[in-house]
Amino acid sequence: MGPLEQLDQLGPLLGQVASGVTPADLDSPTPCANFTVRGVLDHMLRGASGFAAAFRGEPAPQLPDDIGDGPDVVAIAGAKLGDLIAAIQSPGALDRTVAAPFGEMPGEAFARFVVLDGLVHGWDLAVATRQSYEPSDELVADVEAFARQAIADPMRDGDTFAAATTAPAGATPIERLAALTGRTV
Repeated sequence: MGPLEQLDQLGPLLGQVASGVTPADLDSPTPCANFTVRGVLDHMLRGASGFAAAFRGEPAPQLPDDIGDGPDVVAIAGAKLGDLIAAIQSPGALDRTVAAPFGEMPGEAFARFVVLDGLVHGWDLAVATRQSYEPSDELVADVEAFARQAIADPMRDGDTFAAATTAPAGATPIERLAALTGRTV
């Protein structure tokens, strides 16, 4: 499955989880180290803003420091994620060399990182807000195969990714992927 097909599945999943986040949830901790629900949403909206520009071959926009602090962070993050998906799906985006946080790379490869990040952060939000999160096994398997080859040891700095953990017996595919990225399941 290519990144465009993955995004077709991921977009509705993230939309469903985001629509279930309430203002009371924003300061709740998540499985993503050092991030609250608000922190994950802020991280996602900032990444989506910069990455959408990169996929369009434009400079990253300057965002206010407090953009994720207000109660509208869910709506802002949703709009920015929608814009990112549109940018990745735009003609030529996957063929463009993209300035990623860890260096320049082909757009198609970076789109796969975007899907990995979104899929796992969706799980973070679902766990923190006690929501159901059921990505297809095919999507998770494709993303996990990519993650196993793409997450190099230097990326396991505790910020980009933490050291892999062991998922408990009976873990779902998304829980195993979360453990691979360093979450405690």
